Amino acid sequence: MLILGILAFSATAKDDRVSERHQMVDAVQRMALSLGHHPGGAGFDPRVLAALRSVPRHEFVSPELSDLAYANRPLPIGHGQTISQPYIVALMTDLLQVKESDRVLEIGTGSGYQAAVLSLLARDVYTVEIIAELGKNAAMTLSRLGYANVTPRIGDGYQGWEEHAPYDAIIVTAAPDHVPPPLVAQLKPGGRLVIPVGEMFQELMLIAKAPDGSTTNTRIDPVRFVPLTRGEKSN
Repeated sequence: MLILGILAFSATAKDDRVSERHQMVDAVQRMALSLGHHPGGAGFDPRVLAALRSVPRHEFVSPELSDLAYANRPLPIGHGQTISQPYIVALMTDLLQVKESDRVLEIGTGSGYQAAVLSLLARDVYTVEIIAELGKNAAMTLSRLGYANVTPRIGDGYQGWEEHAPYDAIIVTAAPDHVPPPLVAQLKPGGRLVIPVGEMFQELMLIAKAPDGSTTNTRIDPVRFVPLTRGEKSN
């Protein structure tokens, strides 16, 4: 017990930004309750909040932006892309209702932060990024930090990743002007797809697939995401 205690203390001592993550999660919870997304004050799933407290967001942004890593705001990651606001990460993850046995598909790896959060909640995470440099950097960061159940790929996320379908949950972190049919097709009956949809004005949508294959669309919130890029793009 003494040895385990020393090891735990050492691991905590090396991570000097734990308190910042706790403050970030506190800000996320306050925002959720103020916007009234959770009647009765239930807040986000504790598993989602625990994942946000665990994942070192500063590892997924450039050193120049490290001081802002735990602010409740989006940050640029290059190539016209962003790492999403922590509140939006929490909201979209919460809407997925991910279980430990789930297989999850993410469209738009970006920095890799959202995939890291999902990896703590699901059995397997598959993530697709069309911008090669971003995808490669994210893959290296995820590997370096030990998120071993995340499998990245460079490709056109509009088409999903049929090889590993069907998925219990699918999350899209860039906005198409319509819901891509391949993603709906790759969603398991009983599964949930969370996606921003629109061009100038976007809505965050929750698409639930019933056991008979029919879908129900629920509008969650107006949001602002970068557009979903189509076709092969290497830089």
